[in-house]
Amino acid sequence: MSGLRIVPVADDVTLQDWQRVHNEIIPTAPLSLDDIRERRTRNVLEVAYDGDVLVGCSTVRPPDEDTAAAVVIARVLPEYRRRGFGAAIYAHCLRRGRELAAGIETHILSSNTDGLRFAKSHGFAEVETYLLPGDTIPFVELRLGE
Repeated sequence: MSGLRIVPVADDVTLQDWQRVHNEIIPTAPLSLDDIRERRTRNVLEVAYDGDVLVGCSTVRPPDEDTAAAVVIARVLPEYRRRGFGAAIYAHCLRRGRELAAGIETHILSSNTDGLRFAKSHGFAEVETYLLPGDTIPFVELRLGE
């Protein structure tokens, strides 16, 4: 990891890069560019680059009426895992999430064993598993222990 840059989704290039990472890591729930534009109005969406190379993206979702916790999601493309990018993106998102709420949660597709292992190694514990309408692979909701 030489020069990690984490930048907000602010133009067509970063929008498409965020989409590429999200849709590769969560193929069961692909998002269109319009979906992402809408999410950007209520969430913090960022893209991570090692120099000029796309390595990941993130989402920080503020608390809502269903939960008092901020949701922090760090995604790293498979070919860039186990190099410290996930830890750096996660730390960045965690700081943002803690500005919004005391509690922190994350949601990971159950088939993403690397992501689940990463979350559990960083103090998250499984709260529940849920299936989105029409999906066959559930998501796992995890909460950060304090």
